[in-house]
Parts: sequence; C-alpha cells; structure tokens
Amino acid sequence: MSERRRLAIRGDLLDLVDDPGFGAVDTPAVRFDADAWLLVEDGRIVGRSRSDPGDGWQRVDHRGRLVTPGFVDTHVHMPQLDVIASYGTELLDWLNTYTFPAEARYADAEVSRAGAERFVAALLAHGTTAAVVFPTVHKVSADALFGAAQSRGMRVIAGKVLMDRHAPDFLTDDVAGAERDCVDGIERWHGRDRLAYALTVRFAPTSTPAQLDMAGRLLRSYPGLYMQTHVAENRAEVAWVAELFPQARSYLDVYHRHGLLDQRSVLAHGIWLDDADRALLAATGAQIAHSPTSNLFLGSGLIGWAALDAAGAAVTLASDVGGGTSLAMQRTMAAAYRIQALQGVRLTAWKALYAATRGAARALRLDDEIGSLEPGRVADLAVWDWAVGPVATHRDALARTLHERVFAWMVLGDERNLAATYVAGRLQHPRAG
Repeated sequence: MSERRRLAIRGDLLDLVDDPGFGAVDTPAVRFDADAWLLVEDGRIVGRSRSDPGDGWQRVDHRGRLVTPGFVDTHVHMPQLDVIASYGTELLDWLNTYTFPAEARYADAEVSRAGAERFVAALLAHGTTAAVVFPTVHKVSADALFGAAQSRGMRVIAGKVLMDRHAPDFLTDDVAGAERDCVDGIERWHGRDRLAYALTVRFAPTSTPAQLDMAGRLLRSYPGLYMQTHVAENRAEVAWVAELFPQARSYLDVYHRHGLLDQRSVLAHGIWLDDADRALLAATGAQIAHSPTSNLFLGSGLIGWAALDAAGAAVTLASDVGGGTSLAMQRTMAAAYRIQALQGVRLTAWKALYAATRGAARALRLDDEIGSLEPGRVADLAVWDWAVGPVATHRDALARTLHERVFAWMVLGDERNLAATYVAGRLQHPRAG
C-alpha cells in the first residue's frame, strides 16, 4: 500500500463559504484563519489546524502570507496571448485585425503545442488553477490545450471553436466536419482526469443556424458537456445579430432557440441585456462571464451586475485575454470594482473574490471540487504576499480591518504578489528567486 502524500501549508487562510452579496463588508460569508495550517492528503484538503501537525507531514511555512483557493477564470482565449495589448479597435475590427490572423497560426501542430504550454504556464503564474478556455477552430489546438492541462493536473473546460461563416476561409469549418471533430474531442477528453468538453460557439454571427442546431444536439446527447460563447458584448455586434436572426427576440434568445442554454452554459460579457434576458439566464441556470478589463479596453460598455444579481442570474469573473489586458484576477476584480462604481454600485472585495473562486465553481457545477478551502475539495491553492513594493506595503500596514486589507491586496496586487501555486496539492508554480 502506497504511503499517503501529506502536505501542510502554513499561512493566513481566506475563502468564502457563501455569496456575500453587494455592499456587505462585515459578513459571515467570509472565513479567515490567521496563521493556521491547511492540511492536504493525496491532493485533497482534509482540514486545518492551529498547531503544527508534526513530522508526518511535509510542512511548508508561508506564515505572514495569504492562502486562497486558486482562481477560476471563466472566459479566456488561449491563442490571444499573441495579441494582448494591441492598439486601437472595437470588437468586430479587433477580430479581423488581430484575433483571426493570430488564430490562423494554430493550424500548425507545433504552434498549438507551444502555445498551449505557454498558456497553461501563464495561468499558473497568475494563481489561476481552473479555466474555461477558447482554443481555435482547429481540432489540434484543442487537443494541445487538453494535453497541456492534463500534464499539470488542472481543471480545464474547452473545445474546438465552431465557426462556419462570416470569418476568413482559413478559419471556417463546416457542420459535418465540426461535428466529427467535436465527437472525437468529447470521446477523447470529456471526463478524463479533470478535463471537460465545451461546445464552443465563437458567437452567433459566425455560426449558421444548422451549426447552432448541431451544437445543441450534442449538448443534449452527452451528459455533463458545457457550452461556451459570447453574448451582447458590443452594440454593433448586437445590431448585427438582430439582422442575422430576425426571428429571435434578443441575442440571448438565439442561443435559447437552438437549445444552447442550460446549467453548464458560459456566456461571456452580457453587457447589453434586458429584463427578459436576465430572467432567461436565471431560469436556465446559464452564467455570464464578466470580463471587465476587456470591456474597458475595447470600449464595449458597463455591465449591469447588480441587475443580473437581483434577477438571480449567476455572474462570474473572467480575464478574457487578449481583449482583456491581464491574466491577473486581482486586476480583473479591481476593474470590475471600477465598472460598478461608475454605476453607483460598490463591489466589495468579498463579492469580487467570491465571483473568482467559489461563485465561479458553483456556477460551473464544480463546487464540490474547486473554489474553496473546504475539506474534500481538491487542493488547488494560491499563496500570496499581502503586499509588494513600498506603496502597497505601507498601505497594508495601515489597514484597520480585514476587508480593508484584502481590498488593498485586490486593487494594488497582481501576479507579482504570487509566491506559489498548487494544483491538487502539487507545487506547479514556485516563484523564482
């Protein structure tokens, strides 16, 4: 019988036990144990202790540092690391000018392999241990991504992009070929280790009704499949969808009519929605992956998070690189705060952290696996310096409450604060030096 793999990590343990809501700074949804040991056996959390667990454990002393669940990024594009921080266009021009040419390179197996390794390493270097990812239209890109994630033991949800019209010829597929590729990907990767397949519709304009129907049919045919796409990101895009699908009540309704909305549907952006759309999201259990740095960078608009929340629709946080400007979820959370502040809503650090950890896990139906420091959860963890640099260190020293301290970490912090990332209890990103 093999010996148990026991790991004990000492630090300031922080996670959320429930949705803290908007505006509540003092809330029982926050669980914080200063200077405690988090106990991990065979890759899963088994408890915590105030005292040293003893010689039977591999002890890693991070006292004075913050320990959180690894971040869950609910919408990010693997190939778009190539075009992050590109100048000067709105969404539709962005796709044609930057995104599509970058994605074309991923038809090459070696480009896909190298890109997937680089992308997975970059996620881990930002404290992100689980992600919902767009590769490209090429099956080889999805295979490369799954292989890279599997080698690190990560929870990744992905699938080849579906796109059979209104895109360059070198990036389009067809319904029959796309279905074959999806079925092959599902049978090869879905449910294997910590991987899950997502029917990945680029967005409604780039799929024919026949392709959307095919995706809906597969979604119903295989238990536990996800669906990911974009919705209502940009006004020009919304107008285009209305022209292409005149029978649909709204952009969101296009997906609903084709059987693509359920409890495992992840829709990025959701800026230009109305009350009926929000009610439909709540009724189907689909989530909005809010991508604040992307929305600000491309000038897409300001999401009505509070209205979505009030309607019972799930909102999670996403980097959306490369329209987004950083894989660091602290920067994502800080940008989300600014977007809400512009609308007179105050986003607490607790609500933001919830949307990037436990809230994301719940929306993905993975709360029993990731997103918290509960016993039984997989030990996907990030260890952080509370502050880096003279300004942040000074601010941290003056913090009077836990929320004030975590909020400053959120606003002033990024990947430079990261000391270590663990996936299933194994160190996958140690800070250099």
